[in-house]
Amino acid sequence: MGIIKGIKAIQVRLLLFIYKLIFKNFKIGVNVKFNGLPFLRLFGKTIFGDNLVFNSKTQYNTVGLFKNCSIYVDRNARLVIGDHSGFSGVSIHCQNSITIGQYCNFGGNVCIWDTDFHSLDYKERRVLYDQKMVSKPIEIGNDVFIGANSIILKGVRIGDRAIVGAGSVVTRDIKQDEIWAGNPAKFIRSIY
Repeated sequence: MGIIKGIKAIQVRLLLFIYKLIFKNFKIGVNVKFNGLPFLRLFGKTIFGDNLVFNSKTQYNTVGLFKNCSIYVDRNARLVIGDHSGFSGVSIHCQNSITIGQYCNFGGNVCIWDTDFHSLDYKERRVLYDQKMVSKPIEIGNDVFIGANSIILKGVRIGDRAIVGAGSVVTRDIKQDEIWAGNPAKFIRSIY
């Protein structure tokens, strides 16, 4: 088992090394750990800060992960992740812009999507590439905690030290030092 784990770690390091060589807009800080193989498609500007952890297997987070971490950054998009943050089975899909602050914790299977992926118009959804797909930036502040199985949708701003309860769907801005939960997420109370 140790040999297989070592081979997978080498594969991830090799993939990241290739990204740094080929893509000039890819920057990665020190001590970034990928526990398990992530799915990475980083075509746009991508910056990973220092001391990040991406867990892609239940053995690294016993909450029960449904899948490996998957991170997609489109060609004209921008993803910036600050230092000292942790992700487990996260899905990040960046068509526009996603900014994540420092010291953030993302519970198992959290999704962060800055796009609808498709139009609300059924005629538009019939075509292979949907021209009316809406995408808006997401901003997540410092020291934010997002509970397991939550979804952060396009155009949302989450303030510093905010907490999002497990299983929430965030469709509106959350101010700093607030707790929100539910589907759709609603204000629960202030932290202080």
